[in-house]
Amino acid sequence: MSVKIFDTPEVQDFLKAVSGFDQDGGSERGKQILHRLLSDIYRLVDDFDVTPEEFWSAVNLLNELGGEKQAGLLAPGLGFDHYLDMRMDAADAQVGLTGGTPRTIEGPLYVAGAPVSEGEARMDDGSDAAAEAMWLTGQVRDTDGQPIAGALVEIWHADSKGNYSFFDPSQSDYNLRRGIRTDAEGRYRARSIIPSGYGVPPGSPTQQVLDLLGRHGQRPAHIHFFVSAPGHRHLTTQINLAGDEYTYDDFAFATREELVVEARRIEDAAEAEKRGLKGPYTEVEFDVELAPTERRELQSRHARPRALESA
Repeated sequence: MSVKIFDTPEVQDFLKAVSGFDQDGGSERGKQILHRLLSDIYRLVDDFDVTPEEFWSAVNLLNELGGEKQAGLLAPGLGFDHYLDMRMDAADAQVGLTGGTPRTIEGPLYVAGAPVSEGEARMDDGSDAAAEAMWLTGQVRDTDGQPIAGALVEIWHADSKGNYSFFDPSQSDYNLRRGIRTDAEGRYRARSIIPSGYGVPPGSPTQQVLDLLGRHGQRPAHIHFFVSAPGHRHLTTQINLAGDEYTYDDFAFATREELVVEARRIEDAAEAEKRGLKGPYTEVEFDVELAPTERRELQSRHARPRALESA
């Protein structure tokens, strides 16, 4: 069957009714957006001759995504998170906002309320005996190269199996999640473990969509950051550890060349002892540059639903 009815007056009037254009209440912006979305889907059904079986299979997949709370996992896999970053980069360029460490996607696995330390923190709870220790350090500076004291550096990452605390109930509260206030020289220091990359759960709704596209669902080893300080643009970013198989093939499209960081393995026992470690460890250094802004709304991370440990 090949039927084209989208452009008929009957369908166009129907779309307006479905979108609430004939109703006084509701949100005018919401109506306009839904009208556009429905119009694109209706036209797609026409253009690709979508069958009822295909349509209801898609509805069932959406139900499964919601039931397993995977919409936030699929979104970066379909490029939405990176596209929003591209728009924000373009908006910055349009008004002449330059400088600063590049942004990249937040992802769906941040948890609010992690403990905050001054200058230095231990991020892991010591329960992962097989993990290699990581010493993560850096300095937060402004675009003139001056250190920013008291900046808040929030860090979170996966364990050696690719799992995140809170979402993995076997881990302790806030394991591998900390906030650190930079010292007088703008420096932060964190003892943690080397994270592993992870993959979308096999057979999951997200992987079903990726299978349809012939794509994998793997992420490289990476570390997330929020960095903020008064008078400066809030930064949402993450670093990828160089050498991972998926560093430049991230299903979530989060890799940026400037954010690929070398991890240096230290096997000198004396150096390990200085840091309270008994064996080889890995050093990762990530310096951050924050751009100035007087706009208060740019000094905080954007609002979105986020997990809270006590919830």
